[in-house]
Amino acid sequence: MLNPEEIRKRAHRPVNVGLVASSGAGYDEMQDFLIPAGTPREEKLLRLARLHRAGDPDAAHQVDVVLYEHGVTPDSGAYMFDRNDPDRTVAAILKDNEAVALPLARQFPAFRKRVMDQQIQEVARENALFSIATALPNVLPSLVELPWALGEFASDTVFLTANQVRLAFLISAACDREMGMAAQKAEIASIVGGAFGWRALARELVGKIPLGGGLIPKGAIAYAGTVLVGKGLAYFHQTRTHYTPQEKETVYRDAYAQGQAISETLRGQAS
Repeated sequence: MLNPEEIRKRAHRPVNVGLVASSGAGYDEMQDFLIPAGTPREEKLLRLARLHRAGDPDAAHQVDVVLYEHGVTPDSGAYMFDRNDPDRTVAAILKDNEAVALPLARQFPAFRKRVMDQQIQEVARENALFSIATALPNVLPSLVELPWALGEFASDTVFLTANQVRLAFLISAACDREMGMAAQKAEIASIVGGAFGWRALARELVGKIPLGGGLIPKGAIAYAGTVLVGKGLAYFHQTRTHYTPQEKETVYRDAYAQGQAISETLRGQAS
């Protein structure tokens, strides 16, 4: 779970994008979408090396994704750039190319928000499921949703914290930032430092609410705490500032409501 080298290797996989347009303006529009204005010159040159225009001498280069200009029906397996709804284009590409989602985010900022949101949701859901599982040990053998569901479980605090540290690695990689224990020691210290208060509350809730009713708030707290960690890190990497206390409260409150609904579903699947 905590191997930054594996995540770094995935993130640094080169992704080549083919561009198809009928004019220079069409190419420029898609290029600006993938490499926004203000990108530092050295970084821009690296990104441009991964874009291949149809008809260029290197057009035969093997590409991972092919993007057509707005209004042109793409060939099978390719995508049209929707200038009116670029996020729709991003969603379509990521849906079919999960294996290169992380390197796409690292190389092209247009993909970062959605990739980070997906990572946050995935890890938060895993943590909610684990929190419910630790309160229902008799159902552990049936929890096939977690890849590490076999064998002995670590304590919930250790597992959830480790999963949040892994999320910190993923978010840093998606933002093309330095990642790993040394490079992210301040972030990791913050995750570890904040790990115990809300988890102690979760354990207390399970004990006080009869008939397993505490499972839902316990899972919701694990979910909301992980979402807050992930969104806080994503916000910091993008803006170099931290959430205000009021922003943290809003993010946590909204995530807790989502976590309750997700925990209800997970409890039903696990029981």
